[in-house]
Amino acid sequence: MKQRKQGGMTRRTFLASTAALSAASCATGPRLVLNAAETPPNEKLSLAAIGFGGMGASNIKSLSGEQFVALCDVDSEYAKPIFEAFPDARRYTDYREMLAAEKDLDGVVIATPDHTHAVIAMAAIKAGKHVFCQKPLAHDLYECRMLAQAAKEAGVVTQMGIQGHAGNGTRTVVECIQGGVIGEVREVHAFCSDSYYPWGHASWSPKEGRVPEETPPVPDTLKWDLWLGPAAARPYHPCYHPRAWRAFQAFGSGWMADRGAHTLDSAVWALKLGPPTRISATSTGTSEEMHPVSAVVNFDFPAREGMPPVTVTWYTGLHIPRPAGVPAGEQIGDPTGGLLYIGSEGMMTCDTYGERPRLLPAARMEGFKPPEPSIPRVEGEGIENDWVRAIRSGTKACADFSYSGPLSEVCALGNVAQHFEDTSIEWDAANMTVTNIPDANKYLRTTYREGWSL
Repeated sequence: MKQRKQGGMTRRTFLASTAALSAASCATGPRLVLNAAETPPNEKLSLAAIGFGGMGASNIKSLSGEQFVALCDVDSEYAKPIFEAFPDARRYTDYREMLAAEKDLDGVVIATPDHTHAVIAMAAIKAGKHVFCQKPLAHDLYECRMLAQAAKEAGVVTQMGIQGHAGNGTRTVVECIQGGVIGEVREVHAFCSDSYYPWGHASWSPKEGRVPEETPPVPDTLKWDLWLGPAAARPYHPCYHPRAWRAFQAFGSGWMADRGAHTLDSAVWALKLGPPTRISATSTGTSEEMHPVSAVVNFDFPAREGMPPVTVTWYTGLHIPRPAGVPAGEQIGDPTGGLLYIGSEGMMTCDTYGERPRLLPAARMEGFKPPEPSIPRVEGEGIENDWVRAIRSGTKACADFSYSGPLSEVCALGNVAQHFEDTSIEWDAANMTVTNIPDANKYLRTTYREGWSL
């Protein structure tokens, strides 16, 4: 899209500057635009997409009102449908080359495997682009912290792809919990009953802590070295790409961060959770190579903003134990995941994405009216277009990195704890340090291979 001058500034510079000016005053959640003069002309944004064989295709579809001028993917066959759907978009395999060449981009949409989120998002931020990044924000805690800091300093508009955060259901949950509908909440349970068994949803089943021994040739359509990105070099195998990578420590963040980013969202928002102080876990076994098939992770959060201490328990590959008082026929969450709040005056549940909030037992819903809405709704837009709204209005997106970074840190800590069976790790968030188990700190930051950095 051609740049338009506005008072001596390019349109993209104008968008970035208005976002920086207003970022400090924006609360989590959409803001109404009060001064129409501050809104840039209603033109299509010039966007680029990086990684769209999977969820990225959905993000692109949701942003169909904008203009995708550049597309980047390391697998031309896997990405073929999107490449063909946008014949006029310039094509790249290396995001670094794309960012160097596409100076006039307004924003970048990132939906690559977890281990490359941070290096790509950081490069886009340093290039002054607005960033939409799929969940989890990054592959380790250090990356999450650095991205949030960099986005704040750059003044760009950011968003993490947790669609439930833009939904009405999550907002209703927050209003009910903060409105005291179920009293003081000291206990929360969240789960994802899906599992990586067989390992990685692949036909190949690795031995504990082992990688495949066979080394098939790399497909001609795949740039394997670019797919690996900052991860340590290893031979190509189809068990990693395109989908099974989530089960591997080197590439994915496990269900703890993959689904946890969605399900724990309403709890972090409603209970105003900061960092936990203590985390412990049990699992079927976490190796240096693979995430566990199932696990239970406990997070202890201190008192904050007039709310009591709370324990949040996460279940991977399992269902929440049914609490007393909830009949066997009543569903908690949805069949594959959800969340349960236990308060001093009742219980509330919602599904994986914060939708279908309801009181338990079901009899309590008779005649129940939730509090009057107090959080602005994102009617008919969705998480992607809330990002666009924020770019145009110069406000924060609802799940920008200042919110989604700390949320992703909680999930990353759960993954760290899974390496230390039945042993609590003590967390010093300010200094980004596990204080009681020095060996745990090596899991906070991934060592990049030579030639890669934030």
